[in-house]
Amino acid sequence: MVAKLTKGFWPKVARIILRNRILILLGVIGFTVFLALQWKNMRFSNTEANILPDDHPASVQYNAFTKIFGEEGNAIVLGIKDSALFTPKNFNRWNVLSKQLEAFPEVDYVISLENLKELIKDNDTQTFAMEPLISTPPQTKQEIDSLTNHLFKELPFYDNLVYNPKTGTIQTVVYLDKDIMNTAVRNEFILNDLAELVEDFEEETTMDVRISGMPYIRTWNTKSIVDEIGLFIVGALLVTSIIFFFFFRSFRATFISMCVVIIGVMWAFGILGLLKYEITILTALIPPLIIVIGIPNCIFLINKYQQEVKKHGNQALSLQRVISKIGNATLMTNITTASGFATFIILDSDLLKEFGIVASINIIGIFILSLLIIPIIYSFMPLPKTKHLKHLNKKWMDFFVNWMENMVRNHRIAVYITTVAVLVLSIIGIYQMRITGSRIEDLPKKSHFYKDIQFFEAEFDGIMPMEIVVDTKRKNGVVKPATLKRMDRLGTVIDEIPELSRPISIVDLVKYSKQAFYNGIPKYYQLPTSQENTFIMNAVQKSSTEGTNELLQSFVDSTGQTARLTTYMRDVKIDRMEEIEKDVQQAITKEFPAERYNVFMTGKALLFLKGTKYLVKNLLLSLALAIGLISLFMAYLFRSFKMVIISLVPNLLPLVITAGVMGYLGVPIKPSTILVFSIAFGISVDDTIHFLAKYRQELSTHRWHIKRSVYAALRETGVSMFYTSIVLFFGFSVFIISSFGGTKALGGLVSATLLFAMLSNLILLPSLLLSLERSIANKQVLKKPQIDILPQDEDNLKDK
Repeated sequence: MVAKLTKGFWPKVARIILRNRILILLGVIGFTVFLALQWKNMRFSNTEANILPDDHPASVQYNAFTKIFGEEGNAIVLGIKDSALFTPKNFNRWNVLSKQLEAFPEVDYVISLENLKELIKDNDTQTFAMEPLISTPPQTKQEIDSLTNHLFKELPFYDNLVYNPKTGTIQTVVYLDKDIMNTAVRNEFILNDLAELVEDFEEETTMDVRISGMPYIRTWNTKSIVDEIGLFIVGALLVTSIIFFFFFRSFRATFISMCVVIIGVMWAFGILGLLKYEITILTALIPPLIIVIGIPNCIFLINKYQQEVKKHGNQALSLQRVISKIGNATLMTNITTASGFATFIILDSDLLKEFGIVASINIIGIFILSLLIIPIIYSFMPLPKTKHLKHLNKKWMDFFVNWMENMVRNHRIAVYITTVAVLVLSIIGIYQMRITGSRIEDLPKKSHFYKDIQFFEAEFDGIMPMEIVVDTKRKNGVVKPATLKRMDRLGTVIDEIPELSRPISIVDLVKYSKQAFYNGIPKYYQLPTSQENTFIMNAVQKSSTEGTNELLQSFVDSTGQTARLTTYMRDVKIDRMEEIEKDVQQAITKEFPAERYNVFMTGKALLFLKGTKYLVKNLLLSLALAIGLISLFMAYLFRSFKMVIISLVPNLLPLVITAGVMGYLGVPIKPSTILVFSIAFGISVDDTIHFLAKYRQELSTHRWHIKRSVYAALRETGVSMFYTSIVLFFGFSVFIISSFGGTKALGGLVSATLLFAMLSNLILLPSLLLSLERSIANKQVLKKPQIDILPQDEDNLKDK
């Protein structure tokens, strides 16, 4: 019944399209204009990708932390490692730069040598006061040496905060206003104001300023994404148009195809604007993806048109058959491709959900555009000339088809042995895979901000904040000696972990207070005894100095119940990050009894760890769903469990091979690489549908003669499968030019997987059908498809 309906449906669609050409073109233009007007709603993401759902325990803890202490990743650091800094001219110019930065409304406050305060005790009033480290600009080298000697040797509180005593590196910490952190204002400040000030400083002093910090990295990350979108689109258009022209040798066909995919790109941007989704590193891939996936549609449709013209020379009949004969086949293949992307919609990750929604909508959109525009434009043009049809008789394609047929006909045993050997090697490779990655691993390696990250990791032990929140469950519980000692012991454990920086907390402020109480003698930078604690706390309470209060507020909440302990983590792989988390958690459990304290770890570093593991788990679920969904689709089409199994083999094998290659090459499982499998599976299964549909049709035509049907199906579909696979291979290879490691890996791995899938579908699948002919090729198993994918009189995609 369904087959009968679809058999009459597509000729009707063809009549509607060809009889309403002008109206449909006006409709396409109108809808394109409407979507173009939505571009104004497009905006590039200024926030970090929301990987974890809001109800995930890690998200709940992080939100609890930010509610008390605010956004923790709002610091930009500027550093200099140059002995030339310690001359009067350069030293004072560095301090002027700090003043200039502090004057901007986007900056909350700055910690630098220029405004560094020293805690001292007023012996007359027995109170503490914060006095400037530098009261007047130093005029001589001796003054600067005296000042830095005092700073490096006598003020341990600022160790690793503004200086590295071992290398003499100095840094200024610029804290941005938390209200602008996730807005375009942040980007404008960093890319324009900050860049201009630093450039002026470097020109005047000839010193190199290193800049980093999460806001800085995020801003330059966004800029890199923006820069690459245009590069990907131009690259995809260039590569696909060259390949298309090489196959068809027709400027007209190439131009029409480029018009289709360019409109598809316009629709992609318009849908992003219509849905008001931010452009992220993933959604930025959609426009070039539409180009790469849309070109095969054009190949199928234009190829069929030229075949029909060559066959009978009737333009109207040729165009009608293009729609009625190819429409169903391209719809089925586009649905399976869209399904591979649509499985991301079920995930809790907003990043992947939005990617899945926009990609799947646009894949169906590019199918509709191809089906409407190509026949209509050709209807206004003269018939293709003989030179435009020469590609249908390429000798080298005959050689390729003959080679495939020879492999299937005479070397099936060798095909199976090779398949098993490759499968075994791939499985061995899979066991060498690991889930890893790091927060900055995929960032552009040659960029200045990546090199600056490495600089700050070497000098100040990292830039990714990790927070430990200590809730004492009682007011003013933080300043109790017992709590301070527990925090100090925890800090010692953290300090001994090489990948973590020296932690800073209220413990350091209390130690600094004791040092100040004993007139700044460095050896007293330690926690006070119980007896000393009374005198020191009395002095602190009587002081109420603005500087000390600000310091205290950054470490402890207003009730004195909850404190934070901040450390910074170097760029480490996920497996090492898990070890660090385990070690710190063990120390927390040991020092803080659960009945008296509520202590948890949070921060961007931990969120990345949890988010990556969560994402990998859900992407595996997405892949399983894609396989299940497409299997059901195949079962519905062919109404045979055996055919579903046969169809899955040549499509799962390339995924296994790619996973094995990743293991051997040391490419880890991470969000950017696991995307490969769902995308590649959704695309590669298209070839299987084409081949099996044609095979089933040939069985009827040749009265169930197995070998003749397999070889006929191979010759009919092989050339177009080769064409589209080559376009997809080189189209996805465009992403290799990306400066982002994840995008580069995605492009390379998808290209390789699709190449494996083409060979698997053209050689392994026909071999299996021939070897299993007795159990597969009968009317009980190989039933007539529910939908006539290829009508009985189809000469679909014949390129000879």
